[in-house]
Amino acid sequence: MRYFVTGATGFIGKRLVRKLLEREDAEVYFLLREESRNKLPRLREFWNDSGRRTVPVYGDVRKPGMGIDARSASDLTGKIDQFFHLAAIYDLKAEAGPQVETNIDGTRNAVSVANAWGAGCFHHMSSIAAAGLYEGVFREDMFAEAEHLEHPYFRTKHESEGIVRSEATVPWRVYRPGMVVGDARTGEMDKVDGPYYFFKLIQKMRHFLPEWMPAIGIEGGRINLVPVNYVVDALVYLAHRPDLDRQCFHLTDPRPMRVGDVLNTFAHAAHAPNMSLRINGALFAFVPHIVRNTVMEIMPVRRLRDAFMAELGLPDDIMQFVNYPTRFDRRGADKALEDSGIAYPTLDTYADLLWDYWERHLDPDLFLDRSLKGHVAGKTVIVTGGSSGIGLATVHKLVEAGAKTIICGRDEQKLAAAKADIDKRGGALVTYQADLSDMEDCDRFVTLVRAEHGPVDILINNAGRSIRRPIEASFDRFHDIQRTMQLNYFGALRVTMGLLPDMIARGAGQVINISSIGVLTNAPRFSAYVASKAALDAWTLCAASEFADLGVKFTTINMPLVRTPMIAPTAVYRDVDALTPDDAADLVAQAIIRQPVRIATRVGIVGQALHAVAPRAAQIILNTMFRMFAESEPPSAPGTAPPNAAQRTRPERIALQQLLRGVHF
Repeated sequence: MRYFVTGATGFIGKRLVRKLLEREDAEVYFLLREESRNKLPRLREFWNDSGRRTVPVYGDVRKPGMGIDARSASDLTGKIDQFFHLAAIYDLKAEAGPQVETNIDGTRNAVSVANAWGAGCFHHMSSIAAAGLYEGVFREDMFAEAEHLEHPYFRTKHESEGIVRSEATVPWRVYRPGMVVGDARTGEMDKVDGPYYFFKLIQKMRHFLPEWMPAIGIEGGRINLVPVNYVVDALVYLAHRPDLDRQCFHLTDPRPMRVGDVLNTFAHAAHAPNMSLRINGALFAFVPHIVRNTVMEIMPVRRLRDAFMAELGLPDDIMQFVNYPTRFDRRGADKALEDSGIAYPTLDTYADLLWDYWERHLDPDLFLDRSLKGHVAGKTVIVTGGSSGIGLATVHKLVEAGAKTIICGRDEQKLAAAKADIDKRGGALVTYQADLSDMEDCDRFVTLVRAEHGPVDILINNAGRSIRRPIEASFDRFHDIQRTMQLNYFGALRVTMGLLPDMIARGAGQVINISSIGVLTNAPRFSAYVASKAALDAWTLCAASEFADLGVKFTTINMPLVRTPMIAPTAVYRDVDALTPDDAADLVAQAIIRQPVRIATRVGIVGQALHAVAPRAAQIILNTMFRMFAESEPPSAPGTAPPNAAQRTRPERIALQQLLRGVHF
C-alpha cells in the first residue's frame, strides 16, 4: 500500500511514518522541503529504513500544487492509496500570518493535490481547536457550531477543516486530537506546548518550597491531553478501517481532568509542593472587560506582567486555555476503536515520564550558556583592587575565560606581580596605578581607560577597606570612618558614574559591587565598614531601578568572610571557617553569568530576616557574639567580678562560629 504524508518531519508525522512502516506492504512518500534535505539521514534512522520504503518528494505545502514538480506529480497520480495531511503550525504563540499561510493555504493546496492524484482517501489531522471556545459538549458530527474563533490558531484550524469538508472530491476523514503531549512510554516530546508551559512554574516552586508545604495554585476548566503514541496508534487503525469516510473522530481524553488536577499531577511527578489552595481562573471573568484592559494598560502593571510571562515562557492568551470551556464527545471514535486493543492511558501513569523528559531535554535553562567564557570572552572588564585577594582570584578566572581584563590598585609592586603571574600563565592583563580614595585619581583612571580601551562592559567594584574596631574604641578615630567611606562608597561611586554613560548609550553593561554579609547581619565591631557597604548597596538598588529599562544590570554580592591578607592580622579569625579567594571568585563569576540582583549566603539572608521580624532577638544574639569574641575583657557591672576565660569556653565559640559561618566576628 502506498501512502503520502505531509508534515512527516514533525512530532506526530515522524511517528506516523514509523507506524505505517510496521505494515509489510507499506511504501511511504513524504513531502520534504528542499532546505530540509539534510534531515533525511536522521529521519530514516528514526524510521529504521535504508531508503527502500521511504521516498522524499520535494516541495512546500504553502505553494500551489505543494510546489511538487510536474514529473513527480505525474508519477504519483493514481498511485496513492492513503493521503495523510499533517503539515500545520501547532503553536499558540505563532503569528497569525504564518498560521494562515500554512494551516489554511497549505490545506487547500494539499486537498487540491489529493483530488488531482485521485487519492484513495484524504486523512486530515485537525485539532480540538477547530471547535474554538465552544461552551458545552462538542460532538464529532458538529462543525459549524464552533464559537469564539478569534485566536488565530483556533480560526485557522477551523477553516482548514472546512476546506477539507467542502473542497475534497476524494473520500476524506478528519481527526481531532486533544493537546498532544509526549509519548506515554518514553516521555519524548519535541517542544514546549500546552501543559508544558506551566512546567517552569512548577520547577521554580520546587526550588523555593519544600515538597510538604501546601502551595497556592490555579483552577479552571477541563484540559484535554493525549499522548502522541495514542494519537498515532488510533489514527493508523482508523485510517485502515472500511466504511468510515466523511466522518470526524475525536482522539481525546475520555475523562479530562481539571487544570488544577493536571498541574498537581505534574507537581507530584516533579516532587514539588501540592497546590492545595486553588484560585479559579473563572473569577477573573466577573471583572468587566474594560476594567481589566484599563488595569493592564497601566505601565508598571503591564511591565510586571510581561516580565512574569517572559520569565516563565507563558503565552499571552494562556488564561483562555486555563478556563477552557469545551468537553468533547467521542462516541464515534470509541465505537470504531472498540476491537482495536488501543486503550487511552491515564495521565498519572506517565506524568513522571513527561516531566523527566522535559527537565532533561526541553527545559529552557538547559540551553543557556552557563560558562564564564560565554559571557566575558572579548569583553572589557575592570576589577578594582585586582592585585590581591578576591580581586586577583577573579582576574585569573576572567583572563582564562578570554576577557580583556583591566585592574587598578595603589601598590605598584603588587600590580607588577599580578601582571607577571598572568603573563607567566600565557594571559594578558592591563594594570593601572590608582588611588580610588582620591576622587581626582578616580577621574584620571576612568578617563585613561575610556581613551585607551573604549567602553567598559563589566565593572567589578572590589577595592575596599575594612576596620574591625568597636565603637567604644573609636570615639577619637572619626577619621577611620571617613577613610572607609571615602574608598568603599565614594570611590566606587566615582568610578561607576564615570563608566555608566557609555553603558547607557550602548544599552548594555553590568556593575558588580562586592559588598559584605555584614550589611545583612549588622555585625558588631564593623560599624564603619558595614555603614560604607550599606550605603553602596542602597545606591545600587536605586540605580538598578532607574536603569532597569536601559539594559544596564547591577548585582550586589554580600560576601561572607574570606581568608585574605585583610583578615590575617585578626587572631580570632585564624580558626574560623572562611571562604578561600577562589570560592569568592566563583561567586563573582556566577554574578556575571546569572546577573542576579543580589548574591548572598543563607546565613546572611536569615540574618536579614531576623533583623526584620525579631530585631530584639537579633540584638541579643549579636551582643552575645560581641562579648564572646572580645579582644579585651568586657566592662563589669558595678559590684561584680569580671568574667574569666573559663566562663567564655572555647566550645561555645566554636559552636557559634559554625552556626554563623561567614559572619564577621
